[in-house]
Amino acid sequence: MLSMAHVPTSEGPPESGLRQDLHWLFARLKQGLSTAETAAVREHGMTLWGYTVLVAVVEAPARTQLALAQAVSVDKSKLVLILDELEDAGLVRRRPDPADRRARIIEATPEGDRALKAARADIETIENQLLADLAPSARTALQSALQHLAGEPIAKVEDGRSPETACAPDPG
Repeated sequence: MLSMAHVPTSEGPPESGLRQDLHWLFARLKQGLSTAETAAVREHGMTLWGYTVLVAVVEAPARTQLALAQAVSVDKSKLVLILDELEDAGLVRRRPDPADRRARIIEATPEGDRALKAARADIETIENQLLADLAPSARTALQSALQHLAGEPIAKVEDGRSPETACAPDPG
């Protein structure tokens, strides 16, 4: 079976059904980015999920594990495994939350900060290579559209609302 990473770039005319299907387009992009970025972050001692979690930890170090799981959209049990890997690699540490001893606060270590900066630089290089053929305005528009879609519109679709109401503005 061919992996998507080896699918030829020409899948037919741009108006073909496959090239109009959002799921296929996103899956193709995700597979290609995942292949390239997995190799890049592995050089810095983490997985792609580890990288994602470490980005979120650095952005908000006082986050509890529950808040962190929600922020990165990962199941709590999977987050524990990711944090175990990051902690074993010396990239994060968990400490009791002074306000709630049952909760843990996750912090990046100095090594975690260094690894994240290096991995982020490699990720930016890959992303810039992917987007190199786009004009700066198109890059900005793409980023803005994806940020928007990753918010409320996808949450509405995930909640099982009909496509007609999924992107309709909320009354009120």
